[in-house]
Amino acid sequence: MPTRTKIKQLLQEAKVGEEIKVAGWIRSNRAQKTFSFIELNDGSTLGNFQIVAQNELFDSSDLTTGAAIIATGKLVESPGGKQKVEMQAEKIELVGGCPADDYPLQKKRHSFEFLRTIAHLRPRTNTQGAVARVRNALAFASHRFFQERGFLYLQSPIITSSDCEGAGEMFQVSSLDLNKPPKNKDGSIDFSQDFFGKPAFLTVSGQLNGEAYATALSDVYTFGPTFRAENSHTARHLAEFWMIEPEMAFADLADTAKIGEEYLKYLVKYAKENCEEDLNFFDQWVEKGLHKRLDHVLEAPFAYIPYTKAVEILQKSGEKFDFEPKWGIDLQTEHERYLTEKHAKKPVIVTDYPKEIKAFYMRENDDNKTVAALDILVPKVGEIIGGSQREERYDRLEAKFREHELDIEHYKWYLDLRRFGSVPHSGFGAGFERLVQFITGMENIRDVIAFPRVPGQVEF
Repeated sequence: MPTRTKIKQLLQEAKVGEEIKVAGWIRSNRAQKTFSFIELNDGSTLGNFQIVAQNELFDSSDLTTGAAIIATGKLVESPGGKQKVEMQAEKIELVGGCPADDYPLQKKRHSFEFLRTIAHLRPRTNTQGAVARVRNALAFASHRFFQERGFLYLQSPIITSSDCEGAGEMFQVSSLDLNKPPKNKDGSIDFSQDFFGKPAFLTVSGQLNGEAYATALSDVYTFGPTFRAENSHTARHLAEFWMIEPEMAFADLADTAKIGEEYLKYLVKYAKENCEEDLNFFDQWVEKGLHKRLDHVLEAPFAYIPYTKAVEILQKSGEKFDFEPKWGIDLQTEHERYLTEKHAKKPVIVTDYPKEIKAFYMRENDDNKTVAALDILVPKVGEIIGGSQREERYDRLEAKFREHELDIEHYKWYLDLRRFGSVPHSGFGAGFERLVQFITGMENIRDVIAFPRVPGQVEF
């Protein structure tokens, strides 16, 4: 009895005449008078595998769309043009079936909105299967990129008492009885009786922890889930998402820009070399011209534009923006896309933002108006990477805490990094879902993560 072979491997390596075993889920079953054409998919590749089976091998009412089967038989040449080989079945075993009228995924196009309501089944669609395979490839490529450059992989904590961004949009974690929480004399909740003895939250970033390790091990990166309690319903925001965050000691903003550009190009190249079938699918059905856009990323160096110059470009563009570009205001998605799609016609690295609109940890420039920060902007998506040189000077960082009205007691350990062997260091954060969006051409960020978490949506 042959062992099971994945369909992708079978199509690449199996030889005509071999006895094979495949397992998967039926995409369609075209029954003829004496035999049936079964289209099987096991998720290892985009295309289905055709099985030709005599009807006497099974009860045709069982082999409906969505049913799981194991089939054994001989690999033969296919007379059709879709694939070179198919199976001549000798045995069909029904593993799990379901009535055709109950299975919500039929052989037709379903809207992405509908598929989000059945997120537990949508991985069986062509689009979501392709997204999952590309996402997997990009995750592997991310680790490989940093490992090849001597970075150490750091698993930073998910529960924290520190607000990295200083924005306060954090999910609180508590073991207290919400119906009867302990109270202080002033009526406030007594968090000293909570699990950690103080307020705790889901992290918005692993950066601060990354800095601690970078100032000991030189180059590190984190890759994990992050959370924002931001009431945003756009196609670019999630409440739970993944971030890749490298942190480098003895590095400045130019180093961060360089490795950010190299990283993006590395991911694009890896996807094109290892996900050709899936990218062809996206190019045909999701974004016409996807390959051309990705090739352009590889061909040209990214443009560098200081924030002040970017604002001038936008103001002189003649475009009618929903949000008027002004110095001191953060760039909006429409501004970012104009700079990449119409002005530079390629990815853009915007540097030196006003200090008032950036986080407390960013190093202040000599002009006392801007900070050593950057955003890497790409066509279609806008901002995909945000980074900065960190403020390594103790007195400047301490002053920043006061300016941002942050409790220094919560950040004493962070200030210690500036007291004991402080060095210039720099890093960035890349939203992994936006990377997947950029490389697949998918419009909505909710369709590039398995189970999206957004306001009012926590099912599955």
